[in-house]
Amino acid sequence: MDQQLHFITVATRDLEAARSFYRKLGWSPVLDVPDEIIFYQVAPGLLLGLFLAEKFAEDLGRDEAPDPAGVTLSHNVGSPGDVQKVVAAMADAGATVLKEPRKGAFGGIFHALVRDPNDVVWEIAHNPGWRIDDDGAVVLG
Repeated sequence: MDQQLHFITVATRDLEAARSFYRKLGWSPVLDVPDEIIFYQVAPGLLLGLFLAEKFAEDLGRDEAPDPAGVTLSHNVGSPGDVQKVVAAMADAGATVLKEPRKGAFGGIFHALVRDPNDVVWEIAHNPGWRIDDDGAVVLG
C-alpha cells in the first residue's frame, strides 16, 4: 500500500455552523452537498470532509457517529505572530480558544489550541525547527 492520505472526514453535528465558520475564514468548498457533506482542499492531494453526523453514522453502519475527540488538525505557520493572527481570526469566526498562544511544553514550539463549532480541535503552531516546502511537504528537523 502506498503511504498516502487523500481525505480526512470528520463527523459534524451542525453542517450549517461548519459551513458558516469556514466561510468566515475565507475557505471555499470544492464540493458542498447540502444536508450531507462539505469538502475543502486543505493541501495538495488532501481534502477535509465535514460529514453531517447522521449521514456519517449511516455510512459507518452505526446508530450514531463518533465525535472527533482524540484528534487534532494542525496548521503550521511561519512565526509566533502568525499563530496569534490565525487564532484571532478563528475566534472571530466563532471558534473557542482552548489554549491561548504560548510556548509549548514539547519540542520548542509556540502554539495554541482552538475548537471549531463542531468540536474539531485545531492546533495552530510555529515550530522553528520545521518547515513546509513550496510543494506542501513537511520537513521535520
